[in-house]
Amino acid sequence: MRAFLTYYRFSLVFTIICLALAAWYGWSATGNVVGVLQILWIVAILSVLEISLSFDNAVVNASVLKEMDEVWQRRFLTWGIAFAVFGMRIVFPLAIVAIAAGLGPIETVRLSLNRPDEYERIVSAAHVGIAGFGGAFLAMVGLKFFFDREKEVHWIRDIEHFLSKFAALPAAEIAILLLVLWGISSLLPDADALTFLIAGILGLVTFISVEGINALLEIHEEKKRIAGAAVRSGLGGFLYLNVLDASFSFDGVIGAFALSNNMVVIALGLSIGAMFVRSMTIHLVKKGTLAQYKFLENGAFWAIIALGLIMLLSARFHIPETITGLIGATLIGLSLWWSVRLNRRERKGLPEFPPTPPS
Repeated sequence: MRAFLTYYRFSLVFTIICLALAAWYGWSATGNVVGVLQILWIVAILSVLEISLSFDNAVVNASVLKEMDEVWQRRFLTWGIAFAVFGMRIVFPLAIVAIAAGLGPIETVRLSLNRPDEYERIVSAAHVGIAGFGGAFLAMVGLKFFFDREKEVHWIRDIEHFLSKFAALPAAEIAILLLVLWGISSLLPDADALTFLIAGILGLVTFISVEGINALLEIHEEKKRIAGAAVRSGLGGFLYLNVLDASFSFDGVIGAFALSNNMVVIALGLSIGAMFVRSMTIHLVKKGTLAQYKFLENGAFWAIIALGLIMLLSARFHIPETITGLIGATLIGLSLWWSVRLNRRERKGLPEFPPTPPS
């Protein structure tokens, strides 16, 4: 219990505060206990939904965060909270409505509180662009992991080994993503197709830009190390993680309207989930879980590719959030189980299974 509280104390306190706010809001809005309990129930379900959809996010965050020093790890946990909780769960939906409806900030807040049905309609109408941007960014995150010639750990061996060798072809992952974007856009009406393609290309450009900034910062750090400086910056990783968090949150924000169109309820529920994802990330880093379970990282990146593809397809087809969560949980669960089996074989002195393909 003490170890659990070490990593999740702040999330638990934050949860209590959010539930208290939800109860106060429920009483103010309904004036009865039944209304309060209904709102508390929706907030609880939304928080669980966010955690289940974002566990793969926590694993990928940990894979990046483990390379950063403790100063930037703390900054991600503190400064990043404001971006993930306040920015993406509250400001982002409001910004969509403000731009789409041509309203000012105050009018948009009033619309969300006084006319939640119209607020939901406007946010949902922007789904095609959101799906294109977020899906493209997430797909690139996953593809970049597997299209790596130096990648040595392969879980689904035949496929991952092939992709790592195929990475010798420059920008292969970009070509694959552009073909997918074109294919899905051909299923959409002309106006939606253009919106989808532009948003997808912007998601791709955002990924390339963040990668480029990260590369420039790494070059700068390397020059410092050569000069004898010991200072290490994590700014590139920090930017990358926050854009990644934003892409993951798109799906949760849109999916939350299946349970409620009340901005306050959605923000409270998703914020609790976002906070626990942050705590899980730190827990995975501090406990060295990724090193202990060899294929867990691979499973998380397969889950991200699946989520990115589902998000792109959602521009044309309705895919329940339950399916999305189950696919991600299944992939991560299988990779964890496979890692446990491997650890048992290694303790017994047995070779890996199946044999590693020749280089």
